[in-house]
Amino acid sequence: MNGEPRGTALERRVAEGPWESLRPGEDIQYLHRVPGEPIAALLRYQPGARVPAHRHTGTEFVQILTGSQRDAAGVYRAGSFTVNRPGTSHELVSDEGCTVLIVWQSPVVFL
Repeated sequence: MNGEPRGTALERRVAEGPWESLRPGEDIQYLHRVPGEPIAALLRYQPGARVPAHRHTGTEFVQILTGSQRDAAGVYRAGSFTVNRPGTSHELVSDEGCTVLIVWQSPVVFL
């Protein structure tokens, strides 16, 4: 050992990837992706990133790991946990950038 802290497996995954581009300003790292099953992923938003208005077709769970994001209902900072139910819609902005752990039952529909 070289005496440097190793960090948790999640911290290493966030720092090292593998990340792939999802949309401008948004990267994704799939943790679980099997057809017909819920998808689990890390999402990394660059400062100022926006997710256009979309409707949830299934339940979505979001844990904010770092930074913050906001929608019309408020600002969600590191440590926040939200549940977006089927049929709800919103758009997101991450003013400072953020990393989230997300699990969604089915894809969203962009409006």
